[in-house]
This record gives sequence, structure tokens and C-alpha cells, in this order.
Amino acid sequence: MPPDKEAYLDIETTGLTPVYNKITVVGIYLCDGINNDIVQLVGGDITAGSIRDALEGASVIYTYNGQSFDLPFIHSRLGIKLESLFGHHDLMYDCWRKNLYGGFKAVERRLGIERKLKDVDGREAVRLWWRYEDYSDTDALAKLLKYNEEDVLNLRVLKEMLL
Repeated sequence: MPPDKEAYLDIETTGLTPVYNKITVVGIYLCDGINNDIVQLVGGDITAGSIRDALEGASVIYTYNGQSFDLPFIHSRLGIKLESLFGHHDLMYDCWRKNLYGGFKAVERRLGIERKLKDVDGREAVRLWWRYEDYSDTDALAKLLKYNEEDVLNLRVLKEMLL
């Protein structure tokens, strides 16, 4: 029997409210101790089924503020309640127990977790998406996907440092 997979999940959206905004990217970093894979679902490829398929075999999903943002946003937009299908561990609360407050990027800086894309944040991620949507700017999409990839990879780094 293959080992359980851990999944590190982060979403990009067009804004903070699921009623008015949509999910643009779902990034998932899957690790089973042998293989590590990154799955990124984009735009119209983001469905309840595609997320379930991407998470197949995962025993736990790790997020940062996922309990309040990522998972409710996915549930609201796609009708899938990931926390009822998989274990969920929100690393933000582990940070709080260690007096590490603020957003994920602030915690990364405090802990010395490196990022290649230092100029991209959540607001810029929205702009990158609209440049891709409105002008077919594939460079903007590539940068958005790289940003999301750094998010999910650094979630694992954060987990290893905290737990």
C-alpha cells in the first residue's frame, strides 16, 4: 500500500468574496515521501471533480488561513466541502501559538523562508489574472502560476519548521 499523501493547497481569486469573485488558480503540492507533484488548475479547469481528482490519495490538506478563506471559498463557489472529505490542518493557528502573526508572506519573512517572486502579493495576483483574461497575456499567467507554486511549496517548508 502506498504511503499517505500530504497535500498543500492554496487558491488565487479575483477578490475576497466568493459571491462576487471567482477562483482563478488552485495549486496543490502533493507529497508522499517518495514522489512530489504540483497540480495547478486554472480558470475553467477548476471544478469540484478536478479538485477531488487532484487530491486523490491525500490524507491531509495543509493550508494557511484555509479554514477561513480557501476552503469556504471553494465550498461556496464549487459546492465541495474539502474538510469533510480530507483531514485539514490550518498552519496559521500553529503560527499563532508561536507568536507568528500576520499573513503568510509576513510569517515567511520572519522565519527566513525565501521567495523568488518578491514583487508579487495577493493584489498583484489579481492583476496578473486580469492581464491574462483580458489580453491573453501568457507571461502574466506564467508569473501567477509561479507565485502560486511558491505558495504551496512554502506551505510545506512552513509545516516542517513548525511541526
